[in-house]
Amino acid sequence: MKIIIAQGNPESQYNGTRHNVGFFLLDTYAAKHDAQWQTKTKFKSEYTELMIKGEKILLFKPTTFYNSTGEAASAIKAFYKIENDQILVIHDELALPFGTLRTRQDGSDAGNNGIKSINAHIGTDYARLRVGIANDKRSLVGDADFVLGKFTADEEVALTDITKSAHGIINLFVTGTLTHHTVKALPEADVI
Repeated sequence: MKIIIAQGNPESQYNGTRHNVGFFLLDTYAAKHDAQWQTKTKFKSEYTELMIKGEKILLFKPTTFYNSTGEAASAIKAFYKIENDQILVIHDELALPFGTLRTRQDGSDAGNNGIKSINAHIGTDYARLRVGIANDKRSLVGDADFVLGKFTADEEVALTDITKSAHGIINLFVTGTLTHHTVKALPEADVI
């Protein structure tokens, strides 16, 4: 069994924002597998279940709001009694350029309050899929306004390629073959 948790905010006004790119990627992954979401209050999440190559894969979108996703992660981990190496968290990353995907196992929160919450509740040794959201407008507004802003029309078009690359990384996690690296989902993305 493997667990994938996306970070985002649950209310509809946050759809299409940079901060909800984790929810977007998990929604598209679930849709690709014809999975239907249901609310699970004991997990403080929306939840769906997949069977891939004989393995149960559980997908979660916490309803706690982004900065408190550790509450959901803790409830999920306690119920399923699963180790952190079987958990993948998908989240936006302000420090990476748009079009860059980076995976890692373990690490600090790097100023991400949602990751800080998860680290405080379950520890740091889980896999992460970090989705770059920074663009040339990044320095013109504060962090909160930028992450809660909507993707530009050009970025929305580019999300198609990013989604394909992200789904490939999710599949590697599901099959137990994920290695930690940086992927340029868009050819013009700078890797830092």
